[in-house]
Amino acid sequence: MTLYRAQVMDTPDDPFRGGALRADADAGLLVVDGMIVERGPYADVRREHPGETVVDLTSGLLLPGFVDTHVHYPQMRAIGALGMPLLEWLDRCALPEEARLADAGYAREVAGEFVASLVDSGTTTALVFGSHFAPAVDLLFERATERGLRITSGLVVGDRMLRPELHTTAQRAYDQARELARRWHQQGRTRYAVTPRFSLSCTDELLESCSAMHADTAGCWFTSHINENPAEIAKVRELFGCGYLDSYDKHGLVGPHSVFAHNVHPTDTELELLAASGASVAHCPTSNAALGSGLFPLDRHLSCGVRVALGSDVGAGTGFSLFKEGLQAYFLQRLRGPEGVPMTSAHLLYLATSAGADALGLGDQVGDLEVGKRFDAVWLDPPPGTPLAVGLRHADGSSDALAKAFALATPHDLRGVWVDGERIKG
Repeated sequence: MTLYRAQVMDTPDDPFRGGALRADADAGLLVVDGMIVERGPYADVRREHPGETVVDLTSGLLLPGFVDTHVHYPQMRAIGALGMPLLEWLDRCALPEEARLADAGYAREVAGEFVASLVDSGTTTALVFGSHFAPAVDLLFERATERGLRITSGLVVGDRMLRPELHTTAQRAYDQARELARRWHQQGRTRYAVTPRFSLSCTDELLESCSAMHADTAGCWFTSHINENPAEIAKVRELFGCGYLDSYDKHGLVGPHSVFAHNVHPTDTELELLAASGASVAHCPTSNAALGSGLFPLDRHLSCGVRVALGSDVGAGTGFSLFKEGLQAYFLQRLRGPEGVPMTSAHLLYLATSAGADALGLGDQVGDLEVGKRFDAVWLDPPPGTPLAVGLRHADGSSDALAKAFALATPHDLRGVWVDGERIKG
């Protein structure tokens, strides 16, 4: 039993639908076996529990652990290749690097770097695009388990329009996925996700194999890409004779356990189907900007009732920090002018925490720091004299302090990260 004292901020209610930032300047959170069992003014909680160990975090901000709904593990070392659109970048940068994970020794190094980067950035839960090679996926799950992260991931599959060494067959994809799921699905904090790379690289036969795997594995997830780049969208229509989302939907792969990355150029019909099915979209703003993919139509998603959360993407993005992704999401909406969605710091925190937890079906466990939730948290406490430290000291209230955090925070400003009450950084 531990009592945490901190300035706590979270968003238990969706700010896009009338919710607001919940900010407690001096809160007490009583945590027992990883669960928050009491929350209130510190003086009140302390009075009720005078003998419990107190962890004093009052020098910074305590936020919920971040939830990344789209991040590519094999692209850890491909970050920073600029100046190319999606398909050229895949051919020249991402896919050659992903092919290197066929070497288990190389994959082990990358998995360690990747998981450490998630932890250092305050990401405690992530939907991870795995590797095309089953042993490399095993290594990811192993490293994530060692550090205690909540990870949903799986074998990436494709059978056309990739490097030959990344191709698989429908039967092999199914067999390898089933074996990975047997070892890792719903084991501790790990879950399995069926992961075709994108329908551009998958025949109907392979997508049908993915559908069978999804149906045969209770509680598993589905994730892939959609509507990222106009050239990609046109090629999918040429190959399938239908829209991008329909290429998945005809195989039964669109539902409440589905998370689609990007969706920069959706049709109205696709948005209606995403909303009706309960599927979610992972908005990856730094990647969309770096590849010139376009400006995400957040207004259209919200008006249709499509769930949206944040993803760092990583390879085509600019790092793991969801502070940075939240800030870039804000910038992109500003650039959309009258069509952009006005956002406050509460909206950004929601996208980085509660929205992601909801998209991954974990909203009853994580995403905010409410009683009954697991204590997944990050402690932002910048070094004295840094721009963020100065900004927080002179902030005009909680919302302004949080805005300064999104504008200025880096992984170096995080002094503590917890999952299930276990401190995994700091």
